[in-house]
Amino acid sequence: MNVLMEEEYKKKFDIQLWKKLGKYLKPFKKQFIMLAVLMILIGIVEATFPLLTRYAIDNFIGRNTVAGLDKFAVAYVLLVVFQVFNVWSMINLAGKINMSLCYDVRKRGFKRLQELTLSYFDRTPVGWIMARLMSDVQRLGDTMAWGIVDLVWGFAMMIAVLVYMLVLNWKLALIVMTVIPVLAVLSIKFQQKILEAYRKVRKTNSRITGAFNEGITGAKTTKILNTGARNLNEFNELTDSMYKSSVSAAVYSSIYMPVVISLGSIGTALAIWAGGSNVTLQAISYGTLVAFISYTVQFFEPVREFARVLSEIIAAQASTERVVALLEAEPEIKDGSDIEEKFGDLFSARRDQWSPITGNISFRNVSFSYKDGQDVLSDFSIDIKAGETIALVGETGSGKSTIVNLACRFYEPAVGEILIDGTDYRERSQLWLQSNLGYVLQTPHLFSGTIRDNIKYGRLDASEEEIINAARLVNAHNFITELEKGYDTEVGEGGNRLSTGQKQLISLARAILADPKIFVLDEATSSVDTETEHMIQQAIQKLLKGRTSFIIAHRLSTIRSADRILVIHKGKLIEEGSHNKLLRRKGYYYRLYTNQFMEEKEELLLHA
Repeated sequence: MNVLMEEEYKKKFDIQLWKKLGKYLKPFKKQFIMLAVLMILIGIVEATFPLLTRYAIDNFIGRNTVAGLDKFAVAYVLLVVFQVFNVWSMINLAGKINMSLCYDVRKRGFKRLQELTLSYFDRTPVGWIMARLMSDVQRLGDTMAWGIVDLVWGFAMMIAVLVYMLVLNWKLALIVMTVIPVLAVLSIKFQQKILEAYRKVRKTNSRITGAFNEGITGAKTTKILNTGARNLNEFNELTDSMYKSSVSAAVYSSIYMPVVISLGSIGTALAIWAGGSNVTLQAISYGTLVAFISYTVQFFEPVREFARVLSEIIAAQASTERVVALLEAEPEIKDGSDIEEKFGDLFSARRDQWSPITGNISFRNVSFSYKDGQDVLSDFSIDIKAGETIALVGETGSGKSTIVNLACRFYEPAVGEILIDGTDYRERSQLWLQSNLGYVLQTPHLFSGTIRDNIKYGRLDASEEEIINAARLVNAHNFITELEKGYDTEVGEGGNRLSTGQKQLISLARAILADPKIFVLDEATSSVDTETEHMIQQAIQKLLKGRTSFIIAHRLSTIRSADRILVIHKGKLIEEGSHNKLLRRKGYYYRLYTNQFMEEKEELLLHA
């Protein structure tokens, strides 16, 4: 199976992407409207202050009088207080939107991860998923909250300033505005360059997060193989690439900002030149000239902010593309709308409509290949009776795990059908089947928390007595009670405070607590010592009674008691039967078994 590579995004500024994001912003529609109203008020009030300055110059300074100054001062102070309240309200509301938006998108993203099929996680590195849900979502939240603040304030400010300038002197206003077309052209050019650089930054950031994840989870392997230096070199290449992309984005942004400031200064110079001439000719008052100079500064201040916000939005687009790609990733296996209506979905099951599972499983002419075109199964058929224990053997890549994953509906057949108790399982909900599965992996995974928490994860409403009974059934109770805190012992991240054998016994207890009708053991004893293997084998004998079960085994000696052994070779069933029957046939299974038996004997002699 191919590992999913980071998507390439080569479009220019994508307005459709932001429209698509709009449906995730609907819960915050009222807050965004309130925030926009506040920013418009702030912009209009801020643009009004130069008019007050003009009034003061022309009426108090120009006329050399203080008549009416007290009323003017009161009005000015009230306007300042009103602006302070607006700014406080804006900061408070924008902060809430930022935090709430990040929370909501992450919740949606985590929900989507629960819905996605196993194939998505086979192709997608954990680090990339983490980068999208953490840093990309945070950047998106910051931009949507504070970016909108600056954009709406900037537009409101510019429109108010432009209206005031046109009202005061439209000719002078048009002279000042001559720099705008040049600024627009330069903005488009710089936007394209900054967007390209930031996309490279976000892409490399995902790869770095993935490298961090692999470096941490594979620390033990790195020490054993002594590959630290090579890993460091590879990581340095990634960080160097991100450094170059980041510097490139920063350089373009740093050039763009002085360009905007320079054009703003030119606009101010034009106002002083043309306005000064008009004052000399007494075409406008001195207060009007001062107001115009203030307005040119105020007009280009939002433009400078646009330069910064534009860079942030461009950077956020690279993040938004990845977040939206995750939120809109479609599961490869989906129940039809009629199935969901009748049986419920992953989060709201209608268990009263579920029929009980007996455990008869039939593969009918099933063919399957992965997305990379690799054929795994071809015209595979088998009938498995309820309560039967089926062992799957064959060389690596023969299709053993694929058969089990198809039976569990982690994948679906491309051709053919799989029947559970005589019904195509696609006519039932995924949760109906998977709620009746018990699956024990070769490398068991425990969640952070106590031993009790991990066992109870098999059935959340289980009583203390049921938890202990499950532990007793799999021979785990004795070692648990010998621990200092017993069932309240913390297992650590991934269960790293326990041995592999102890983790395996707990995972068995967790699986049996759910009382599944179909049980899967994927090389469950291959990573444990002989004594623990014997304990697990004893537990397995009890667990499998009355359940349809699949055993994928590396050690063939552990499957001798299976009802049937299926020998898989290159995706085809080449032999089947009991252990003794297959040995008497002296075919492929016989050769596998005798070779392994001889290897085990030689190993025992060497260690004797």
